Amino acid sequence: MTGRLRVLPFLVILALALSAWGCRSPFFYPTRDHVPVPGLENTVRQDVRFASEDGVPLHGWLLSPRDRLSRGTILFLHGNAGNISTHVQSVLWLVREGYTVFAFDYRGYGWSGGEAPDIPGVHRDARAALSKLLSLPGISPDRLVVFGQSIGAAIAVHTVATASPARRPRALILDSPFAGYRRIVREKLSSPIITWPLACPVSRFFDDEYSPERWIGKIAPVPVIVIHGTADRVVPYADGKRLYDLASDPKGIWTVEGGGHATALRNPEVRGQFLAFLASVLPPEGEGPPPR
Repeated sequence: MTGRLRVLPFLVILALALSAWGCRSPFFYPTRDHVPVPGLENTVRQDVRFASEDGVPLHGWLLSPRDRLSRGTILFLHGNAGNISTHVQSVLWLVREGYTVFAFDYRGYGWSGGEAPDIPGVHRDARAALSKLLSLPGISPDRLVVFGQSIGAAIAVHTVATASPARRPRALILDSPFAGYRRIVREKLSSPIITWPLACPVSRFFDDEYSPERWIGKIAPVPVIVIHGTADRVVPYADGKRLYDLASDPKGIWTVEGGGHATALRNPEVRGQFLAFLASVLPPEGEGPPPR
């Protein structure tokens, strides 16, 4: 019996390791079915169908304010669970404030095609979404801001960093971002005592090529804003601070004391700060863009 008890922790660790290694990606938890979205009926909604760089069919919503000129466009990259219908409330208030929002689903999510998402695939999807958005009538990079939440923030960094100068947005806003794919795996596995020995070896099985800490320094001269709560239990505040430190000027960090994961924009003060920043980087309709 004593020998079996000594072997049990090893078997548990081995099972966890095999689970991590055998999983196509522990970063994505997509759902297909859309849920009702209160307030969506008060926007002008256009279904947008387009293809990813490798041909996977994708779906998004172009949401515009009713009965007023758009003050600018937001490309929204959502988090890792659900689909656009479960995330769009995070940005629907921006449509009410007069902004056009393009929210799309990565492969395997919602009405987009494809099977299980993976890290390279969702980055191809984001680049395709940026390209599609800029091909639509009236959409210009000079009146565009990219906004990502959680894993969407990580994807947004690489998307903007690798965009051609002519296609780069006016600003990049990151809400609750993690600094790196391997880094967040190490952080998560290092917390429980039973898995901390696996933190380094298991993390090496995950693609780190697209990690935001590798690309955030290439965003300039596009301004970067990092929003992060100090009580975030999903992604440590230190991750957001690391990205801020690695970013080149112009940059800013909005620290939300006691804030949780991707909850900052529920705060009216943070919303006001967000709107003020948009107004500072996006020109009014009919005016030329502010200097980059």
